[in-house]
Amino acid sequence: MNIEHTKLSQFFPSIRARELILSEIDSNPVLLNIFNSWEEDQREEFLSICTGNKGAKMLYDSFFKEILNAEYYPERLSSLLSQIIGKKVTVKTVLPNDNTRLGDESSLVITDIVVELEDGTIANVEVQKLGYAFTGERSSCYSADLLLRQYKRVKGLKKKKFTYKDVAPVYTIVFLESSPSDFKHFSDNYIHKFKVTSDTGLQLNMLQNFIFIPVDIFIKKLHNEGIQSELEAWLTFLGCDEPDYIANLIQEYPQFKPLYEDLYDLCLNTERVMDMFSKELQILDRNTVKYMIDELQEELDTTISELDAAKSQLDTTKSELDTTKSELDTTKSELDNTKSELDIANETISDKDAQIAVLQSQLEEYAKKARKN
Repeated sequence: MNIEHTKLSQFFPSIRARELILSEIDSNPVLLNIFNSWEEDQREEFLSICTGNKGAKMLYDSFFKEILNAEYYPERLSSLLSQIIGKKVTVKTVLPNDNTRLGDESSLVITDIVVELEDGTIANVEVQKLGYAFTGERSSCYSADLLLRQYKRVKGLKKKKFTYKDVAPVYTIVFLESSPSDFKHFSDNYIHKFKVTSDTGLQLNMLQNFIFIPVDIFIKKLHNEGIQSELEAWLTFLGCDEPDYIANLIQEYPQFKPLYEDLYDLCLNTERVMDMFSKELQILDRNTVKYMIDELQEELDTTISELDAAKSQLDTTKSELDTTKSELDTTKSELDNTKSELDIANETISDKDAQIAVLQSQLEEYAKKARKN
């Protein structure tokens, strides 16, 4: 059998050739049934990942939680969060999500991990495949919920010794694989940090922090400028599946090689990785449907708003026309009155002219008689 090797297989010997993977799938009716249920491009995507023809999308929920598992590899997530937050942090424990997502909006969130750091800080790491509308508003709600959960938990532990100083900061960290349009206006920025500040310079320990990372914008920067920092190395690991960039990454930052090795060791278990991939496809289907519904709703809201504005403008125009008509009617009435006054004046002038003519005729008669006498 002529086995074709891929670029990444030279770095990761555990990567299997396409022919061997297909042979295993063909020999297992259950796996073959799953494989055939996928679309052609999905089958190619799966084979490309497992054979190293392209890298895996580490922002996939299953891969993210497996490779960055905070229970087994807390140092990995600690390193990532340290680079994002901008100071050294250590993941202490993973907290339950406690169903913080509101309603069906959870379908838009691919990954959602809540961890407690060594200093008590709470960090919520989430990945959105498609950045949805009202990003700021929704993140604010989730952050408030996270803060309230921490408050209740700490107060329950401290009892009467509790003070608000015991409540630690919370970070909401959002990776946007395909960012909303608002972020496109800042094409030179791939990380946005928000924190409550005053307009006077007064310093208070406000607890809510937000960090948004539009990965698609970072990838464009990566293509133009390459990797320039450890944070960018992490974002390359998470968001880039191009073999050339992965090869450069593990050569410049060899600490990422064990993470990829874990991934390709995982790919040796074809049944498990196919199950993971199937779940990703289901999540993405739900995500796409919800995103489309949100987009349609936003378009509908915009259309209604535009119609309301147009109706308001029409009402204003009608009111202005009514006012103009009233003014025209008033002007017409004034013109009619003026015309009537002019007609009366003309009649008076005509009468005066007639009287003048009679008087002039009488004067001429008097003048004739005077000449004869």
